Amino acid sequence: MLGAKLTYVDLSMFQVVAGLKYAFPYATRKAARNYPRLFALHIRIQERPRIAAYLASPRRIAFNNEGIFRHYPELDAAQR
Repeated sequence: MLGAKLTYVDLSMFQVVAGLKYAFPYATRKAARNYPRLFALHIRIQERPRIAAYLASPRRIAFNNEGIFRHYPELDAAQR
């Protein structure tokens, strides 16, 4: 992941981490300590100029309660 070129794997992992951060914010913060390289990948991708521009644009559809990545406070186990 995130070798010399950005790949679909990188973008997919970025989206999975972003979705998990939305759905399970507390548990994801805890998991970040166990998987620092994966979360560093997420940060590096979101900081890429074209990705950052897209994320800041109205084209980016925000996470909501209709999609697979919805907020699940009752399942955010680390919250307890």
